[in-house]
Amino acid sequence: MNYKDLADLIFPDVKEISYYEEKYPERNLPEGAVVTRFAPSPTGYVHIGGLYQCVLEEVLTKRTNGVLFLRVEDTDQKREIENGINGIIDSLKSFDINYDEGMVSESEEKGNYGPYKQSIRGDIYQAYAKYLIEQGKAYPCFCSQEELDEIREKQTAAKVRPGYYGVWAKYRTLTVEEAAEKIKNGEKFVVRFKSPGREDRKIKHKDVIKGNIEFPENDLDIVIIKGDGLPTYHFAHVVDDHLMRTTHVIRCDEWVSSIPIHLQLFYEMGFKAPKYAHYAPIMKEEDGKKRKISKRKDPEAAVEFYHKEGIPSQSVKEYLLNIANSSFENWRRANPDKSIDEFDFQLNKMSVSGALFDMVKLLDVSKTVISRMTAEEVYEKASEWATKYSPELSKLLENKEYALKVFGIERGNKKPRKDIAKWADVMENIDYMYDEYFYAKEQNHEYQVINENEDIAKILSLYIERYDENDDKQAWFDKIKEIAGELGYAKEVKEFKANPDAYKAHVGDVSTAIRVALTARTNTPDMYEIMQVLGKDVVIDRLQKEIERLK
Repeated sequence: MNYKDLADLIFPDVKEISYYEEKYPERNLPEGAVVTRFAPSPTGYVHIGGLYQCVLEEVLTKRTNGVLFLRVEDTDQKREIENGINGIIDSLKSFDINYDEGMVSESEEKGNYGPYKQSIRGDIYQAYAKYLIEQGKAYPCFCSQEELDEIREKQTAAKVRPGYYGVWAKYRTLTVEEAAEKIKNGEKFVVRFKSPGREDRKIKHKDVIKGNIEFPENDLDIVIIKGDGLPTYHFAHVVDDHLMRTTHVIRCDEWVSSIPIHLQLFYEMGFKAPKYAHYAPIMKEEDGKKRKISKRKDPEAAVEFYHKEGIPSQSVKEYLLNIANSSFENWRRANPDKSIDEFDFQLNKMSVSGALFDMVKLLDVSKTVISRMTAEEVYEKASEWATKYSPELSKLLENKEYALKVFGIERGNKKPRKDIAKWADVMENIDYMYDEYFYAKEQNHEYQVINENEDIAKILSLYIERYDENDDKQAWFDKIKEIAGELGYAKEVKEFKANPDAYKAHVGDVSTAIRVALTARTNTPDMYEIMQVLGKDVVIDRLQKEIERLK
Protein backbone atom coordinates (compact mmCIF):
# COMPACT_ATOMS: atom_id res chain seq x y z
CA MET A 1 0.00 0.00 0.00
CA ASN A 2 1.31 3.53 -0.82
CA TYR A 3 0.39 7.16 -0.14
CA LYS A 4 -2.01 7.28 -3.09
CA ASP A 5 -3.87 4.23 -1.79
CA LEU A 6 -4.19 5.89 1.62
CA ALA A 7 -5.40 9.12 -0.01
CA ASP A 8 -8.01 7.19 -2.00
CA LEU A 9 -9.16 5.45 1.18
CA ILE A 10 -9.62 8.76 3.01
CA PHE A 11 -11.07 10.76 0.09
CA PRO A 12 -12.46 8.24 -2.42
CA ASP A 13 -14.79 10.49 -4.40
CA VAL A 14 -13.04 13.81 -4.86
CA LYS A 15 -11.77 15.31 -8.13
CA GLU A 16 -8.13 15.70 -9.08
CA ILE A 17 -6.71 19.15 -8.34
CA SER A 18 -6.09 19.60 -12.07
CA TYR A 19 -9.87 20.02 -12.44
CA TYR A 20 -9.87 23.03 -10.12
CA GLU A 21 -6.67 24.50 -11.54
CA GLU A 22 -8.37 24.54 -14.96
CA LYS A 23 -11.71 25.76 -13.63
CA TYR A 24 -10.13 28.77 -11.89
CA PRO A 25 -7.46 30.08 -14.29
CA GLU A 26 -5.26 33.10 -13.78
CA ARG A 27 -7.32 36.28 -14.05
CA ASN A 28 -7.04 38.36 -17.20
CA LEU A 29 -6.32 41.72 -15.59
CA PRO A 30 -4.06 44.71 -16.34
CA GLU A 31 -0.51 44.55 -15.04
CA GLY A 32 -0.33 45.70 -11.43
CA ALA A 33 -4.02 45.02 -10.77
CA VAL A 34 -4.66 44.10 -7.14
CA VAL A 35 -6.94 41.15 -6.35
CA THR A 36 -7.90 40.99 -2.70
CA ARG A 37 -10.71 39.98 -0.43
CA PHE A 38 -12.74 40.83 2.60
CA ALA A 39 -13.17 37.50 4.36
CA PRO A 40 -15.25 37.84 7.54
CA SER A 41 -16.91 35.13 9.60
CA PRO A 42 -20.70 35.45 10.06
CA THR A 43 -20.39 35.53 13.84
CA GLY A 44 -21.51 39.09 14.66
CA TYR A 45 -21.64 42.66 13.47
CA VAL A 46 -18.97 44.22 11.27
CA HIS A 47 -16.29 45.87 13.40
CA ILE A 48 -14.80 49.28 12.54
CA GLY A 49 -11.53 47.42 11.92
CA GLY A 50 -13.26 45.30 9.28
CA LEU A 51 -14.69 48.40 7.63
CA TYR A 52 -11.23 49.98 7.74
CA GLN A 53 -9.83 47.01 5.84
CA CYS A 54 -12.68 47.13 3.31
CA VAL A 55 -12.19 50.82 2.58
CA LEU A 56 -8.48 50.29 1.93
CA GLU A 57 -9.17 47.30 -0.30
CA GLU A 58 -11.88 49.05 -2.29
CA VAL A 59 -9.73 52.11 -3.02
CA LEU A 60 -6.71 49.95 -3.89
CA THR A 61 -8.59 47.64 -6.27
CA LYS A 62 -10.45 50.45 -8.02
CA ARG A 63 -7.26 52.46 -8.52
CA THR A 64 -5.47 49.46 -10.09
CA ASN A 65 -8.49 48.11 -12.05
CA GLY A 66 -8.35 45.03 -9.86
CA VAL A 67 -10.92 42.90 -8.04
CA LEU A 68 -12.35 42.98 -4.52
CA PHE A 69 -14.40 39.95 -3.52
CA LEU A 70 -16.40 39.03 -0.43
CA ARG A 71 -15.58 35.55 0.83
CA VAL A 72 -17.45 34.25 3.86
CA GLU A 73 -15.31 32.11 6.16
CA ASP A 74 -17.96 30.04 7.92
CA THR A 75 -16.11 26.86 8.75
CA ASP A 76 -16.52 27.51 12.50
CA GLN A 77 -20.24 26.86 12.38
CA LYS A 78 -20.68 26.67 16.16
CA ARG A 79 -20.15 30.45 16.38
CA GLU A 80 -22.25 31.38 13.35
CA ILE A 81 -25.30 33.57 13.99
CA GLU A 82 -28.62 33.59 12.15
CA ASN A 83 -28.59 35.85 9.07
CA GLY A 84 -24.93 36.59 9.77
CA ILE A 85 -24.05 36.80 6.07
CA ASN A 86 -26.90 39.21 5.30
CA GLY A 87 -25.74 41.32 8.25
CA ILE A 88 -22.27 41.60 6.72
CA ILE A 89 -23.64 42.39 3.27
CA ASP A 90 -26.04 45.03 4.63
CA SER A 91 -23.21 46.67 6.60
CA LEU A 92 -21.05 46.94 3.49
CA LYS A 93 -23.95 48.31 1.44
CA SER A 94 -24.70 50.91 4.09
CA PHE A 95 -21.16 52.24 3.67
CA ASP A 96 -21.33 52.10 -0.13
CA ILE A 97 -18.64 49.43 -0.33
CA ASN A 98 -18.93 48.05 -3.86
CA TYR A 99 -17.21 44.69 -4.18
CA ASP A 100 -16.90 42.95 -7.53
CA GLU A 101 -17.52 39.31 -6.62
CA GLY A 102 -18.77 37.22 -3.75
CA MET A 103 -21.83 36.63 -1.62
CA VAL A 104 -24.82 38.90 -2.29
CA SER A 105 -27.22 37.14 0.12
CA GLU A 106 -27.21 34.15 2.46
CA SER A 107 -27.29 31.80 -0.55
CA GLU A 108 -26.62 33.87 -3.70
CA GLU A 109 -23.31 35.02 -5.13
CA LYS A 110 -21.78 36.74 -8.15
CA GLY A 111 -18.47 36.01 -9.87
CA ASN A 112 -16.67 33.11 -11.57
CA TYR A 113 -14.31 32.09 -8.77
CA GLY A 114 -16.82 30.76 -6.26
CA PRO A 115 -18.33 29.26 -4.28
CA TYR A 116 -17.53 32.27 -2.06
CA LYS A 117 -18.77 30.54 1.10
CA GLN A 118 -16.24 28.16 2.62
CA SER A 119 -18.77 25.73 4.07
CA ILE A 120 -19.79 24.68 0.55
CA ARG A 121 -16.22 24.36 -0.75
CA GLY A 122 -15.63 21.11 1.13
CA ASP A 123 -14.92 19.03 -2.00
CA ILE A 124 -12.25 21.54 -3.07
CA TYR A 125 -10.41 21.44 0.25
CA GLN A 126 -10.57 17.68 0.36
CA ALA A 127 -9.14 17.47 -3.17
CA TYR A 128 -6.10 19.50 -2.13
CA ALA A 129 -5.75 17.62 1.17
CA LYS A 130 -5.81 14.38 -0.82
CA TYR A 131 -3.08 15.77 -3.06
CA LEU A 132 -0.88 16.47 -0.02
CA ILE A 133 -1.46 12.95 1.36
CA GLU A 134 -0.51 11.50 -2.05
CA GLN A 135 2.74 13.51 -1.85
CA GLY A 136 3.45 12.26 1.66
CA LYS A 137 3.03 15.82 2.95
CA ALA A 138 -0.07 15.17 5.08
CA TYR A 139 -1.34 12.27 7.16
CA PRO A 140 -4.32 11.09 9.21
CA CYS A 141 -3.91 11.77 12.94
CA PHE A 142 -5.90 9.71 15.42
CA CYS A 143 -5.05 11.69 18.55
CA SER A 144 -7.97 11.92 20.96
CA GLN A 145 -8.50 14.97 23.14
CA GLU A 146 -7.24 12.98 26.09
CA GLU A 147 -4.02 12.15 24.24
CA LEU A 148 -3.55 15.79 23.25
CA ASP A 149 -4.06 16.85 26.88
CA GLU A 150 -1.52 14.27 28.00
CA ILE A 151 1.04 15.58 25.47
CA ARG A 152 0.45 19.13 26.71
CA GLU A 153 0.93 18.08 30.35
CA LYS A 154 4.22 16.34 29.54
CA GLN A 155 5.45 19.39 27.61
CA THR A 156 4.54 21.66 30.51
CA ALA A 157 6.35 19.41 32.97
CA ALA A 158 9.40 19.30 30.70
CA LYS A 159 9.19 23.08 30.21
CA VAL A 160 9.24 22.81 26.44
CA ARG A 161 7.20 24.64 23.83
CA PRO A 162 3.65 23.25 23.57
CA GLY A 163 2.28 21.92 20.31
CA TYR A 164 2.04 18.93 18.01
CA TYR A 165 5.50 18.68 16.41
CA GLY A 166 8.62 16.53 16.18
CA VAL A 167 8.74 13.75 18.75
CA TRP A 168 5.41 14.93 20.13
CA ALA A 169 3.65 14.26 16.83
CA LYS A 170 2.44 10.86 17.96
CA TYR A 171 0.85 9.61 14.74
CA ARG A 172 3.22 11.24 12.23
CA THR A 173 5.35 8.08 11.87
CA LEU A 174 2.52 5.56 11.41
CA THR A 175 3.02 3.41 8.36
CA VAL A 176 0.51 3.67 5.57
CA GLU A 177 -0.76 0.20 6.49
CA GLU A 178 -1.20 1.10 10.17
CA ALA A 179 -3.09 4.28 9.28
CA ALA A 180 -5.32 2.41 6.81
CA GLU A 181 -6.11 -0.26 9.42
CA LYS A 182 -7.26 2.36 11.91
CA ILE A 183 -9.44 4.06 9.30
CA LYS A 184 -11.04 0.74 8.33
CA ASN A 185 -11.73 0.11 12.02
CA GLY A 186 -13.72 3.34 12.15
CA GLU A 187 -11.32 5.28 14.37
CA LYS A 188 -11.90 9.06 14.26
CA PHE A 189 -9.16 11.18 12.76
CA VAL A 190 -8.17 14.58 11.45
CA VAL A 191 -5.75 15.30 8.60
CA ARG A 192 -2.52 17.05 9.58
CA PHE A 193 0.10 18.74 7.44
CA LYS A 194 3.50 17.08 7.80
CA SER A 195 5.71 20.09 8.37
CA PRO A 196 9.26 19.85 7.01
CA GLY A 197 10.27 22.83 9.13
CA ARG A 198 12.59 23.19 12.11
CA GLU A 199 12.20 25.87 14.75
CA ASP A 200 15.95 26.48 14.92
CA ARG A 201 15.89 27.74 11.32
CA LYS A 202 14.71 31.23 10.37
CA ILE A 203 12.66 32.52 7.49
CA LYS A 204 12.74 36.08 6.19
CA HIS A 205 9.64 37.74 4.84
CA LYS A 206 8.93 41.19 3.42
CA ASP A 207 5.53 42.50 4.49
CA VAL A 208 4.13 45.29 2.30
CA ILE A 209 3.40 47.44 5.37
CA LYS A 210 5.76 46.20 8.07
CA GLY A 211 8.79 45.65 5.89
CA ASN A 212 11.34 42.90 6.55
CA ILE A 213 10.41 40.43 9.31
CA GLU A 214 12.25 37.35 10.52
CA PHE A 215 10.45 34.33 12.02
CA PRO A 216 11.37 30.88 13.31
CA GLU A 217 10.42 28.34 10.65
CA ASN A 218 7.13 26.55 11.28
CA ASP A 219 7.57 23.00 12.58
CA LEU A 220 4.01 22.38 13.80
CA ASP A 221 1.99 19.62 12.18
CA ILE A 222 -1.15 21.74 11.99
CA VAL A 223 -4.60 20.27 11.37
CA ILE A 224 -5.74 21.03 7.82
CA ILE A 225 -8.99 19.00 7.72
CA LYS A 226 -11.03 18.68 10.91
CA GLY A 227 -13.03 15.68 12.03
CA ASP A 228 -16.17 17.11 10.45
CA GLY A 229 -14.49 17.24 7.03
CA LEU A 230 -14.17 21.02 7.00
CA PRO A 231 -10.82 22.78 6.73
CA THR A 232 -9.06 24.86 9.35
CA TYR A 233 -8.57 28.57 8.69
CA HIS A 234 -4.93 28.11 7.67
CA PHE A 235 -5.61 25.50 5.01
CA ALA A 236 -8.74 27.14 3.63
CA HIS A 237 -6.89 30.45 3.36
CA VAL A 238 -4.12 28.94 1.24
CA VAL A 239 -6.41 26.93 -1.06
CA ASP A 240 -8.93 29.75 -1.51
CA ASP A 241 -6.43 32.54 -2.11
CA HIS A 242 -4.59 30.36 -4.60
CA LEU A 243 -7.68 29.39 -6.59
CA MET A 244 -9.28 32.84 -6.39
CA ARG A 245 -5.97 34.24 -7.64
CA THR A 246 -5.55 36.68 -4.77
CA THR A 247 -2.52 38.93 -5.25
CA HIS A 248 -2.61 40.72 -1.88
CA VAL A 249 -3.77 39.48 1.51
CA ILE A 250 -4.59 42.58 3.56
CA ARG A 251 -5.40 41.83 7.18
CA CYS A 252 -4.87 42.98 10.75
CA ASP A 253 -1.43 42.37 12.24
CA GLU A 254 -2.80 39.88 14.76
CA TRP A 255 -2.26 37.41 11.90
CA VAL A 256 1.45 38.17 11.46
CA SER A 257 2.42 35.15 13.57
CA SER A 258 0.66 32.88 11.04
CA ILE A 259 2.97 33.92 8.21
CA PRO A 260 5.43 31.00 8.67
CA ILE A 261 2.57 28.47 8.46
CA HIS A 262 0.95 30.09 5.44
CA LEU A 263 4.15 30.57 3.45
CA GLN A 264 5.15 27.00 4.19
CA LEU A 265 1.80 25.68 2.98
CA PHE A 266 1.97 27.73 -0.22
CA TYR A 267 5.49 26.47 -0.89
CA GLU A 268 4.80 22.80 -0.15
CA MET A 269 1.68 22.86 -2.33
CA GLY A 270 3.62 24.41 -5.20
CA PHE A 271 1.66 27.67 -5.22
CA LYS A 272 2.89 31.23 -5.56
CA ALA A 273 2.18 33.06 -2.30
CA PRO A 274 0.34 36.41 -2.44
CA LYS A 275 1.85 39.55 -1.00
CA TYR A 276 0.95 40.05 2.66
CA ALA A 277 0.09 43.46 4.12
CA HIS A 278 -0.56 43.47 7.86
CA TYR A 279 -2.02 46.75 9.10
CA ALA A 280 -1.97 47.86 12.72
CA PRO A 281 -5.38 47.95 14.44
CA ILE A 282 -7.19 51.17 15.30
CA MET A 283 -6.38 52.12 18.89
CA LYS A 284 -8.07 53.95 21.76
CA GLU A 285 -6.34 55.85 24.53
CA GLU A 286 -7.36 54.91 28.07
CA ASP A 287 -5.66 56.03 31.29
CA GLY A 288 -2.70 57.28 29.29
CA LYS A 289 -2.21 53.93 27.55
CA LYS A 290 -3.11 52.68 24.09
CA ARG A 291 -5.32 49.64 23.54
CA LYS A 292 -7.14 48.14 20.59
CA ILE A 293 -10.63 49.51 19.99
CA SER A 294 -12.93 46.99 21.62
CA LYS A 295 -16.37 45.59 20.79
CA ARG A 296 -17.00 45.21 24.51
CA LYS A 297 -15.89 48.66 25.69
CA ASP A 298 -16.36 51.03 22.76
CA PRO A 299 -19.70 51.75 21.08
CA GLU A 300 -17.83 53.21 18.09
CA ALA A 301 -16.35 49.75 17.43
CA ALA A 302 -19.67 48.70 15.84
CA VAL A 303 -20.35 50.20 12.42
CA GLU A 304 -24.04 50.61 13.36
CA PHE A 305 -22.92 53.32 15.82
CA TYR A 306 -22.14 55.67 12.93
CA HIS A 307 -25.57 55.20 11.38
CA LYS A 308 -27.33 55.88 14.68
CA GLU A 309 -25.29 59.05 15.16
CA GLY A 310 -26.03 60.07 11.59
CA ILE A 311 -22.39 60.31 10.52
CA PRO A 312 -22.44 59.93 6.71
CA SER A 313 -20.79 56.84 5.29
CA GLN A 314 -18.57 59.01 3.12
CA SER A 315 -17.31 60.85 6.22
CA VAL A 316 -16.31 57.60 7.92
CA LYS A 317 -14.55 56.35 4.78
CA GLU A 318 -12.62 59.59 4.35
CA TYR A 319 -11.61 59.57 8.01
CA LEU A 320 -10.33 55.99 7.70
CA LEU A 321 -8.29 56.91 4.62
CA ASN A 322 -6.99 59.87 6.58
CA ILE A 323 -5.55 57.61 9.28
CA ALA A 324 -4.32 55.10 6.70
CA ASN A 325 -2.24 57.55 4.62
CA SER A 326 -1.28 60.90 6.11
CA SER A 327 -1.14 62.41 2.60
CA PHE A 328 -4.89 61.96 2.12
CA GLU A 329 -5.83 65.14 3.98
CA ASN A 330 -3.75 67.37 1.69
CA TRP A 331 -4.96 65.47 -1.38
CA ARG A 332 -8.58 66.00 -0.38
CA ARG A 333 -7.96 69.69 0.28
CA ALA A 334 -6.49 70.04 -3.22
CA ASN A 335 -9.17 67.84 -4.84
CA PRO A 336 -12.44 68.59 -3.02
CA ASP A 337 -14.67 67.25 -5.79
CA LYS A 338 -12.82 64.07 -6.73
CA SER A 339 -13.89 60.55 -5.78
CA ILE A 340 -11.73 58.93 -3.11
CA ASP A 341 -11.12 56.16 -5.64
CA GLU A 342 -8.76 58.57 -7.41
CA PHE A 343 -6.55 58.94 -4.34
CA ASP A 344 -3.17 57.25 -4.83
CA PHE A 345 -3.45 55.06 -1.74
CA GLN A 346 -0.22 53.23 -0.88
CA LEU A 347 -0.09 50.27 1.49
CA ASN A 348 3.60 50.80 2.15
CA LYS A 349 2.91 54.31 3.46
CA MET A 350 0.71 53.04 6.29
CA SER A 351 2.01 53.43 9.81
CA VAL A 352 3.32 50.27 11.45
CA SER A 353 1.78 51.38 14.76
CA GLY A 354 -1.97 51.70 15.22
CA ALA A 355 -3.66 55.05 14.63
CA LEU A 356 -5.59 56.50 17.57
CA PHE A 357 -9.32 56.77 17.03
CA ASP A 358 -10.21 60.47 17.23
CA MET A 359 -13.93 61.32 17.26
CA VAL A 360 -13.17 65.05 17.13
CA LYS A 361 -11.18 64.57 13.93
CA LEU A 362 -13.86 62.32 12.45
CA LEU A 363 -16.54 64.95 13.06
CA ASP A 364 -14.28 67.63 11.61
CA VAL A 365 -13.86 65.52 8.45
CA SER A 366 -17.62 64.97 8.41
CA LYS A 367 -18.34 68.71 8.55
CA THR A 368 -16.27 69.13 5.41
CA VAL A 369 -17.95 66.19 3.68
CA ILE A 370 -21.44 67.55 4.42
CA SER A 371 -20.40 71.06 3.40
CA ARG A 372 -19.70 69.70 -0.11
CA MET A 373 -23.23 68.30 -0.45
CA THR A 374 -26.02 70.12 -2.24
CA ALA A 375 -29.08 71.26 -0.29
CA GLU A 376 -31.03 68.45 -1.96
CA GLU A 377 -28.49 65.83 -0.82
CA VAL A 378 -28.48 67.18 2.74
CA TYR A 379 -32.27 67.15 2.80
CA GLU A 380 -32.55 63.60 1.45
CA LYS A 381 -29.90 62.14 3.77
CA ALA A 382 -31.11 64.00 6.86
CA SER A 383 -34.69 62.93 6.12
CA GLU A 384 -33.64 59.30 5.60
CA TRP A 385 -31.83 59.33 8.95
CA ALA A 386 -34.70 61.11 10.71
CA THR A 387 -37.25 58.59 9.44
CA LYS A 388 -35.35 55.88 11.29
CA TYR A 389 -33.99 57.70 14.33
CA SER A 390 -35.74 61.05 14.96
CA PRO A 391 -39.52 61.46 14.50
CA GLU A 392 -39.21 65.07 15.68
CA LEU A 393 -36.77 66.02 12.93
CA SER A 394 -38.76 64.00 10.40
CA LYS A 395 -41.84 66.09 11.18
CA LEU A 396 -39.83 69.32 11.00
CA LEU A 397 -38.65 68.43 7.50
CA GLU A 398 -42.12 67.67 6.11
CA ASN A 399 -42.16 71.00 4.26
CA LYS A 400 -39.45 70.07 1.76
CA GLU A 401 -39.56 73.35 -0.16
CA TYR A 402 -38.84 75.41 2.96
CA ALA A 403 -36.27 72.90 4.29
CA LEU A 404 -34.34 73.10 1.03
CA LYS A 405 -34.11 76.88 1.45
CA VAL A 406 -32.84 76.42 5.00
CA PHE A 407 -30.21 73.88 3.93
CA GLY A 408 -29.30 76.04 0.95
CA ILE A 409 -28.05 78.91 3.14
CA GLU A 410 -24.31 79.39 2.50
CA ARG A 411 -24.17 76.23 0.39
CA GLY A 412 -22.27 76.23 -2.86
CA ASN A 413 -20.08 79.18 -1.81
CA LYS A 414 -16.29 79.09 -1.97
CA LYS A 415 -16.39 78.72 1.80
CA PRO A 416 -19.59 76.76 2.48
CA ARG A 417 -21.09 76.44 5.95
CA LYS A 418 -19.57 73.76 8.17
CA ASP A 419 -22.03 73.66 11.06
CA ILE A 420 -23.35 70.12 10.55
CA ALA A 421 -21.12 67.16 11.40
CA LYS A 422 -23.81 64.48 11.59
CA TRP A 423 -27.52 64.20 10.96
CA ALA A 424 -28.12 64.09 14.71
CA ASP A 425 -26.88 67.73 14.72
CA VAL A 426 -29.43 68.97 12.20
CA MET A 427 -32.26 69.68 14.63
CA GLU A 428 -30.23 71.94 16.91
CA ASN A 429 -28.66 73.67 13.91
CA ILE A 430 -31.87 74.64 12.12
CA ASP A 431 -34.68 74.73 14.72
CA TYR A 432 -34.39 78.53 15.09
CA MET A 433 -35.51 78.78 11.46
CA TYR A 434 -38.94 77.47 12.50
CA ASP A 435 -41.16 79.75 14.60
CA GLU A 436 -42.81 76.87 16.45
CA TYR A 437 -39.40 75.81 17.82
CA PHE A 438 -37.94 79.28 18.12
CA TYR A 439 -40.71 80.45 20.43
CA ALA A 440 -41.14 77.11 22.19
CA LYS A 441 -37.63 77.32 23.60
CA GLU A 442 -36.86 79.48 26.58
CA GLN A 443 -35.31 82.54 24.97
CA ASN A 444 -31.76 83.01 26.16
CA HIS A 445 -30.50 86.02 24.22
CA GLU A 446 -26.85 86.28 25.20
CA TYR A 447 -25.89 89.67 23.83
CA GLN A 448 -22.19 90.31 23.73
CA VAL A 449 -20.37 93.65 23.36
CA ILE A 450 -23.57 95.68 23.00
CA ASN A 451 -25.59 94.39 25.95
CA GLU A 452 -27.60 97.30 27.35
CA ASN A 453 -31.31 96.75 26.67
CA GLU A 454 -31.89 100.37 25.65
CA ASP A 455 -28.99 100.30 23.15
CA ILE A 456 -30.15 97.02 21.65
CA ALA A 457 -33.74 98.23 21.35
CA LYS A 458 -32.59 101.36 19.48
CA ILE A 459 -30.59 99.24 17.02
CA LEU A 460 -33.54 96.91 16.40
CA SER A 461 -36.04 99.75 16.01
CA LEU A 462 -33.90 101.53 13.43
CA TYR A 463 -33.26 98.25 11.62
CA ILE A 464 -37.01 97.57 11.34
CA GLU A 465 -37.54 101.02 9.86
CA ARG A 466 -34.86 100.55 7.21
CA TYR A 467 -35.26 96.83 6.42
CA ASP A 468 -36.22 96.05 2.83
CA GLU A 469 -36.27 92.40 1.84
CA ASN A 470 -35.60 93.40 -1.80
CA ASP A 471 -32.20 94.88 -0.98
CA ASP A 472 -29.21 92.99 -2.31
CA LYS A 473 -26.57 91.93 0.18
CA GLN A 474 -24.42 95.02 -0.23
CA ALA A 475 -27.35 97.43 0.15
CA TRP A 476 -28.52 95.48 3.20
CA PHE A 477 -25.15 95.73 4.92
CA ASP A 478 -24.75 99.41 3.97
CA LYS A 479 -27.94 100.10 5.94
CA ILE A 480 -26.47 98.36 8.99
CA LYS A 481 -23.41 100.59 8.63
CA GLU A 482 -25.67 103.65 8.53
CA ILE A 483 -27.44 102.55 11.69
CA ALA A 484 -24.08 101.99 13.37
CA GLY A 485 -22.87 105.46 12.46
CA GLU A 486 -26.06 107.16 13.61
CA LEU A 487 -25.91 105.48 17.01
CA GLY A 488 -22.23 106.21 17.68
CA TYR A 489 -20.66 102.94 16.56
CA ALA A 490 -17.80 102.69 14.08
CA LYS A 491 -19.05 101.98 10.55
CA GLU A 492 -15.88 100.02 9.80
CA VAL A 493 -14.07 97.56 12.07
CA LYS A 494 -10.71 99.03 11.08
CA GLU A 495 -11.88 102.49 12.19
CA PHE A 496 -12.71 101.10 15.61
CA LYS A 497 -9.37 99.33 15.91
CA ALA A 498 -7.54 102.51 14.94
CA ASN A 499 -9.35 104.62 17.53
CA PRO A 500 -11.33 102.44 20.00
CA ASP A 501 -11.91 105.25 22.48
CA ALA A 502 -13.92 107.22 19.90
CA TYR A 503 -16.68 104.61 19.56
CA LYS A 504 -18.92 102.49 21.77
CA ALA A 505 -18.37 99.46 19.49
CA HIS A 506 -18.27 98.71 15.76
CA VAL A 507 -20.57 97.63 12.94
CA GLY A 508 -19.80 93.94 13.54
CA ASP A 509 -21.12 94.28 17.10
CA VAL A 510 -24.26 95.99 15.78
CA SER A 511 -24.73 93.13 13.34
CA THR A 512 -24.30 90.63 16.19
CA ALA A 513 -27.02 92.37 18.22
CA ILE A 514 -29.43 91.96 15.29
CA ARG A 515 -28.35 88.32 14.83
CA VAL A 516 -28.95 87.44 18.49
CA ALA A 517 -32.36 89.15 18.49
CA LEU A 518 -33.39 87.29 15.35
CA THR A 519 -31.99 83.82 16.07
CA ALA A 520 -31.11 83.76 19.80
CA ARG A 521 -27.61 82.72 18.68
CA THR A 522 -24.29 84.47 18.35
CA ASN A 523 -23.02 82.14 15.60
CA THR A 524 -25.10 81.29 12.55
CA PRO A 525 -24.61 80.99 8.81
CA ASP A 526 -24.94 84.15 6.71
CA MET A 527 -27.51 86.48 8.34
CA TYR A 528 -28.62 88.08 5.07
CA GLU A 529 -29.50 84.65 3.66
CA ILE A 530 -31.25 83.68 6.90
CA MET A 531 -33.50 86.72 6.61
CA GLN A 532 -34.24 85.96 2.96
CA VAL A 533 -35.43 82.48 3.95
CA LEU A 534 -37.41 83.59 7.03
CA GLY A 535 -39.18 86.31 5.04
CA LYS A 536 -39.94 89.91 5.99
CA ASP A 537 -43.00 89.18 8.17
CA VAL A 538 -41.12 86.71 10.38
CA VAL A 539 -38.06 88.96 10.62
CA ILE A 540 -40.09 92.03 11.67
CA ASP A 541 -42.24 90.01 14.05
CA ARG A 542 -39.24 88.49 15.86
CA LEU A 543 -37.45 91.83 16.19
CA GLN A 544 -40.57 93.60 17.47
CA LYS A 545 -41.17 90.90 20.07
CA GLU A 546 -37.56 91.20 21.20
CA ILE A 547 -37.94 94.98 21.58
CA GLU A 548 -40.96 94.36 23.81
CA ARG A 549 -39.01 91.87 25.86
CA LEU A 550 -36.15 94.31 26.34
CA LYS A 551 -38.39 97.05 27.81
